[in-house]
Order: sequence, then structure tokens, then C-alpha cells
Amino acid sequence: MIESNGGGQIAEELRALVSEAEALLRSTANAGGAEAQERAQATLQELRTRLNALEETVRSRARDVDSYVRDNPWQAVAVVGGIALLLGLLAGRR
Repeated sequence: MIESNGGGQIAEELRALVSEAEALLRSTANAGGAEAQERAQATLQELRTRLNALEETVRSRARDVDSYVRDNPWQAVAVVGGIALLLGLLAGRR
């Protein structure tokens, strides 16, 4: 399955955020004290855990959608067409 650019881009941005937080933690290690550094490390570890869980959830849902679209291509086209029609009608009213 090919990953969409949007989901991959979000994951990359979150990874970059974690890296920046790690760099910030290292640069402020001497200024904040041991307790603050431990809290920051715990928060960073929780962020990594959530990022991994989010990434797995997104991949799982993407596989489910991909499987459904492959099994029911015409229904998928009809649903997307219906959504596009509704969005077009709503945009036309403004």
C-alpha cells in the first residue's frame, strides 16, 4: 500500500518536534535542575509513546480503507462523489 503524503508528512513533523524537544532538553539540562529534567524526560517519553500509538492507528485505518476501496471500488467512488456534491452545494451557498 502506498502511504499518502499527508499522513506521512504529519508523522515526520511530529518526529521532528520530538527531536527538537530532545535537543532543547539537552541544552537546558544544566539550567533546570534534576527534578525539572526528569519531568521533561518523562513527558518526552510519553510523547514518543503517543506518537507510536498514533502512527500504528493511522496505518491500521489506512489499511482498512485501502482494503475496502479495493473490494468495493464503485461504492467508494459513489461515496466520494456524494461528499464532493454536498461540499460543492455548501460552497455554492456562500
